[in-house]
Amino acid sequence: MRVFRTDQFPLPLPPGHRFPARKYALLAQAVAGFAAKAMDTAPAASRYELALAHDDAYLDKVFNGALSAAEQREIGLPWSPQLLERSRRSVGATIAAARWALARGCGVNLAGGTHHAGRAMGSGFCVFNDIAVAARLMLDEGLARRALVIDLDVHQGDGTAAIARGDARIFTFSIHGAGNFPFRREAGDLDIELPDGAGDDAYLAVLAEQLPRLFAADPDLVFYLAGADPYAGDRLGKLALSRDGLAARDRMVLESCRQAKAAVAVVMGGGYAVPIEDTVAIQTKTVRLAWQLFGAPGQISPAAATDTHPPRQWSPI
Repeated sequence: MRVFRTDQFPLPLPPGHRFPARKYALLAQAVAGFAAKAMDTAPAASRYELALAHDDAYLDKVFNGALSAAEQREIGLPWSPQLLERSRRSVGATIAAARWALARGCGVNLAGGTHHAGRAMGSGFCVFNDIAVAARLMLDEGLARRALVIDLDVHQGDGTAAIARGDARIFTFSIHGAGNFPFRREAGDLDIELPDGAGDDAYLAVLAEQLPRLFAADPDLVFYLAGADPYAGDRLGKLALSRDGLAARDRMVLESCRQAKAAVAVVMGGGYAVPIEDTVAIQTKTVRLAWQLFGAPGQISPAAATDTHPPRQWSPI
């Protein structure tokens, strides 16, 4: 397994901004406690790669600092050169995680999950859609035949659903809160809404019912968006999962990938608990479980992450 980090590329944000910028460095520090030798700095996605999911006119605005005030408000982050750099790195980390997964079973991006970014706009702290870009790239390169997006952030992945619509190679699945952002949804292939306050039992029952159906389609590559924001202590979540419930969720998804021999790229998605250390603990457990299931890569060169491998050639350790 390989882990890609973006915390070396901080954002200049005004005091009191609600984007949880501290999370990324804290998460990287926690993961380094058990996987330091498997961690790499995320590469930056190229303009060509970003154009697989985004319009040229929108990319021009982001690259040239020409987003309007309204567009910046929709994203929720002020434009800066650092925002562009970090956004490119976040997408690059998911691309690298997907390449590593196809070669060795699992790759992790300690950021990513920017599922609100659409083809011609950013939204909800999301500038570029890392999952849509990485999925299209892996499919276009012939490294995978079918990609499955398992989006378990508390918010529906409207941007991913819109970009993937009409592309039969990508199936988007989401479990999210019915009473939460975005309030204008984009229909994915399978969307399941849960009422405010839904807890472990309801959530895990839905997931257990749907996972066999999702894997019956035999995906080569899974993008697992392991949001921490369904947590009961999340200030933006509105669901009520416990830490144990979230860990059970992660195990169900990752073990399903392992049993199906489907490569899995794990991205972190949202998490807005107070204190932020609760979110860090939840997502550290996600990465630790992936580490336990897919094995330590001590003898594997990081160069393998950029090798060209046919899909489904890895074997679980």
